[in-house]
Amino acid sequence: MKLESARIAQLMLPVDDLAKGVAFYRDVLGLPFLFEAPPQMAFFSCGGVRLPVGVPPAGRSAPRGSATCFDVNDIAAGFAELEAGGVSFAAEPHVVHRTPGSELWLAEFEDPFGNPLALMSEVGKTTDVQRGHRTDGDCGGAGARDTSLR
Repeated sequence: MKLESARIAQLMLPVDDLAKGVAFYRDVLGLPFLFEAPPQMAFFSCGGVRLPVGVPPAGRSAPRGSATCFDVNDIAAGFAELEAGGVSFAAEPHVVHRTPGSELWLAEFEDPFGNPLALMSEVGKTTDVQRGHRTDGDCGGAGARDTSLR
């Protein structure tokens, strides 16, 4: 069976401290908390994808993996809100890819455990692009997306 018709249902984010992980993803990032599976995991929702955060079993180190990108409508506003809430970004939102019809903007940061995260927004080329606002009507929401370019 090939996976071309599959969808990503869940992305695991390893953390070293479950309570600190829950506080960051729920209180700082504002992700809806679904439930906790003590003593090692808590589950959040983001755009129809479950994001569990979990502490690895004793004696195992937490694997760090791919960057999780949160697709937002207004990257400038998201950046400002998260920065005001204590998130430290590597850089201000910036264009990482241009096509004839749009620009892909990113603003990278890490959670307290070193997991790479980012805000992303694909915006149409108008004057609003300068501010990182989406103008193409694609709401996108706060869904987690992979980092591959379309």
